[in-house]
Amino acid sequence: MTDKKTNNNTPAENGSAAAKPTNQQGQASANASKPQTSAQKEADKKATSSAEKSATEAKATAQPAAPADKKSGSKTGAIAIALVIALGAGLYYHGHQQTQTQNAQVAALQQQLTSMKAALAANQQETLGKVEQSLHGTDVSITQQEQSIQGLQLALAEMKGRRPNDWLLAEADYLVKMAGRKLWLEHDVVSATVLLESADNRIAELNDPSLTPVRKAMNTDITSLKSVARIDRDGLVLRLTSLQEQVANLPLANAIMPEAEVVEDTTVSTSVDDWKTNLMTSLQNFSDHFITYRKRDGSVIPLLSPKQDFYLQENIKSKLETAIKAVYREEGELYSKSLVMAKDWAQQFYNQDAPETQSFIKTLDQLAGEGIEASYPTRLQSQPLITDLISERLRNQVKPISTEENPA
Repeated sequence: MTDKKTNNNTPAENGSAAAKPTNQQGQASANASKPQTSAQKEADKKATSSAEKSATEAKATAQPAAPADKKSGSKTGAIAIALVIALGAGLYYHGHQQTQTQNAQVAALQQQLTSMKAALAANQQETLGKVEQSLHGTDVSITQQEQSIQGLQLALAEMKGRRPNDWLLAEADYLVKMAGRKLWLEHDVVSATVLLESADNRIAELNDPSLTPVRKAMNTDITSLKSVARIDRDGLVLRLTSLQEQVANLPLANAIMPEAEVVEDTTVSTSVDDWKTNLMTSLQNFSDHFITYRKRDGSVIPLLSPKQDFYLQENIKSKLETAIKAVYREEGELYSKSLVMAKDWAQQFYNQDAPETQSFIKTLDQLAGEGIEASYPTRLQSQPLITDLISERLRNQVKPISTEENPA
């Protein structure tokens, strides 16, 4: 039998002995990293084999200390796991915060991008509107310039095509138009007739037989105007104004009392035998004259106060003013009603025996009989004829503007 070697070393000694092969392994690994020769390689192999043997022996001797190492290793592992979990949670929280921050930044950038797009679209729309407005203004300006050019060409053509005496024809046309305005706007028949006669004289100075139809129509118009009833509006207005001034001088009428019944007075006889009758008669006469009572039938017109007299005068003047306006407007019914009301007030409140009142009422009757309405021609026959003649003679050489697209 062979004797077995016993290991009486302590666990600490075994641990140190186990650490030595580890150090030797570290040195061997460090040496292995360097470039080695063939001799060194054989030495390393021997060292490695010896180290393995030492490690096997150390494991055999270190088996009693294994439970203590397991307990310390489990605690260290738990701590390591806790640290790893805490580190992972911290990293997750940090990553989550970073993600939220980045999302907020992305949203802000998207909103900023949207606002920039909207502003860009608005600016683009505004720019397009300004460009369109500028183009429209340019088109309008071009159109106005074309019209101006056409007008200049028209004037030039008129000057080229005029005859030496065409200005007389143009003047006659102007006079006829003025006659129409006087007739229809102002109802001034006299002025319209004079203007037509002047136009006929201008055409007669041309001594042109082709203008005979125009002169014939013009003389027809003159004849129709002369047949219109002449209304002296200015004379009527002056007479009405004079009546307005006379109103303040009209004398007011006194109170008009109806006649009382006539009562015969009884007389006393000279006979003594009639003393009773005479006594009663004397007493009756005394009582009748002591208190007088007279019976009157009919309405009594009272006197007017100064204030009422002023209002009466103003009302009559107002009616006369209405009649004046009706003369210019040719409103015959309103004219007659105003004069009738003024006459009624004068007869009712002023003294009819006074010459002023009689003259005032007589003048009102005369003015009420005047006619202020007349029938006027609705058109002048000469006006369209002379207008067509002007267009034919003075504008027959007018041509449109020649362009590349539309040559004249």
